[in-house]
Amino acid sequence: MAVRFGPAGHGGLRRCRLNGKRCILHSDLNNFYASVECLRRPEFWNKPLAVCGSFEDRHGVVLAKNMPAKQMGVKTGEVFWQAKQKCPELVSVPADFPAYIKVSRAVRAIYERFTDRIEPFGIDECWLDVTESRFLFGDAREIAECIRAAVKREIGVTVSVGVSWNKIFAKLASDLKKPDAVTVIDEQNYRNVVWRLPVSNLLYVGKATAKRLLQLGIGTIGDLARADEAMLTANLGKWGKVLHTYANGEDASEVLPGDRPHVVKSVGNSLTCYRDLTSPEEVHTLLLLLSESVSARLTEKGLGRAETVKISVTDNAFRVYGKQGKPRVPVSSAKGIADCAFALFTSLYSWRAPVRALGVSVCDFTVAEQLDLFGNDRQEEKSAKADAAVLRLREKYGSGIVQRAAVFQDARLKNIDIKGTHLIRPASPDAPDEE
Repeated sequence: MAVRFGPAGHGGLRRCRLNGKRCILHSDLNNFYASVECLRRPEFWNKPLAVCGSFEDRHGVVLAKNMPAKQMGVKTGEVFWQAKQKCPELVSVPADFPAYIKVSRAVRAIYERFTDRIEPFGIDECWLDVTESRFLFGDAREIAECIRAAVKREIGVTVSVGVSWNKIFAKLASDLKKPDAVTVIDEQNYRNVVWRLPVSNLLYVGKATAKRLLQLGIGTIGDLARADEAMLTANLGKWGKVLHTYANGEDASEVLPGDRPHVVKSVGNSLTCYRDLTSPEEVHTLLLLLSESVSARLTEKGLGRAETVKISVTDNAFRVYGKQGKPRVPVSSAKGIADCAFALFTSLYSWRAPVRALGVSVCDFTVAEQLDLFGNDRQEEKSAKADAAVLRLREKYGSGIVQRAAVFQDARLKNIDIKGTHLIRPASPDAPDEE
């Protein structure tokens, strides 16, 4: 590790391990997008403000809110008009991601004064391994306090920092007290602090997993920690054992610097359409566009084929549905992904209401060749080669140079570059995707 010189008054050889264990921080910039907007518009610091997606394309969802808006009950993820009902004085501003990235990098430069072991977890969160930083900066709490003060003084936004001996508890600690706070979870207090919390507070426990655990009589993190591991494995597979490890504070995963490669668990994309979709044909067209984006990323990353396809459907009443399935052969082509996605949609959706948004993702990657008796694999190979040729043309001449005939039925869909916003998710250790 390179030697760096930090704030005055924190030199000397000092112990920073928590009872001989690693020292891990999790830093979480508070209400980040909204805080950056308030830096740019100081008049909104004490007025309710929400950062929203594009209203023109019906993405008017609250992406972030400042503290006054939060105190009025505004929630991230709700539609702006719903938030406006709770808070009539709420002001919306459009998201400006280049500005957020610029501030994020400035904050990252502060972290780098204390350690070079920094793992991003989104634009506003990072894990930091400061175990060796004790030789310059003092114990883990002192380092966290230095970071918190420096971010506030130099950048003008606040950060909550969690301190623990593992990544899972450090993340949980940063969530416990906001804004502008440092929280320590150590071996002396974790049973009293962590085990009393709902199991859904544990990182990587989403709605589907929390529901399964509740059905097993597990409502708190302590219940999970004390549960029989064999029972968890029988009901949740290997993920049950992983969660049991997390709940007991035994996560040993490393803090991986941002320039280290991550294992890709899934590739996907979703889109809220500018209008409601009212027919299977319209849904199929949008699934094709989404699948093209997913297929392109698979090709670019050399991930091979996917053995599982997943879809998510949101209707115009904001009800969300999801399903996953396995194609006849592993797929990487847009057609192969879209055909499986549309089959899943047909079996899942009953058209209680028009469709507002769709999502497609793939996982369980394989590079093995799997030939079947009915020629499906040969067809998939042909489709994948055609997609690769189209991708090369688009990279050279732009995304609009080659289009599927289906999208010409809707000029606005024809002009959407979905690939420009495609998503790729790094793996959490053994973490499954939520159903």
